[in-house]
Amino acid sequence: MADLQFAGLVAFVSGAGRGFGRRVAERLAAAGATLLLTDFSDELVAGTIDAIRKAGGRADGLSGDIALEETSRRMAELADRLHGRLDIAINNAGIAQTQQRLHETDSALARRVIDVDLMGVFHAMKHQLPLLMRTAAATGRQTTILNVASAAGVMGSPMIAAYAAAKHGVVGLTRSAAIEYARKGVRVNCLCPAFAKTDMVTKPLEADPRGRDKALASMTAFNPMQRLGEIDEVVEAMLFAVSPANSFFNGQALSVDGGLSA
Repeated sequence: MADLQFAGLVAFVSGAGRGFGRRVAERLAAAGATLLLTDFSDELVAGTIDAIRKAGGRADGLSGDIALEETSRRMAELADRLHGRLDIAINNAGIAQTQQRLHETDSALARRVIDVDLMGVFHAMKHQLPLLMRTAAATGRQTTILNVASAAGVMGSPMIAAYAAAKHGVVGLTRSAAIEYARKGVRVNCLCPAFAKTDMVTKPLEADPRGRDKALASMTAFNPMQRLGEIDEVVEAMLFAVSPANSFFNGQALSVDGGLSA
């Protein structure tokens, strides 16, 4: 018998076109949730929506730049118009930073990383929270937000200072909102994965002038498990964090990193 623990719930996922976002959207749909999805291109959004619908699930969405507040406002309006509620929000969209020393980092690049990875989460939460609170009040059940941060959000990360600053900011937003909205029926947590086998990681490895094997060895050198994470290993933790059964889990930065932060 299928696990339908998310049956009847409405879930939002950003960055849903690939990687963690696509996989968690597909898993939520298979477990009974109705999905609302966004990514930066029509093609990426449509690909995940089509896959979910072909598997018998329910999904809608739109494309947009998550760094722009307008995208988050439109997504909240879509959830309200189509379903009149929102139970789960997974703010997963983000971009990486090319490795370089802080004093050599282009300021425009740093601004873009912070706009997407930090302000994108801020805008999303700003527009999700009123709908989540309204849903909690109407149903008497908890709602939840999961923000995807990074191992770089809980430790120093040389050569990617702007990215680390943005992800530290996501952890701060998460903890602050968890305290602020707990009595309003909204749990807020974040996930802090280490390098995993997403396009954001594997494409730079393939393009590295040292060769993929040397680049991978360098990337995983300080991880106790000496490897990249699997997408499904991270997605299992995402599902754990947003599960209705996990009702006392709040205000946490959950590391899924092979022991890197230990």
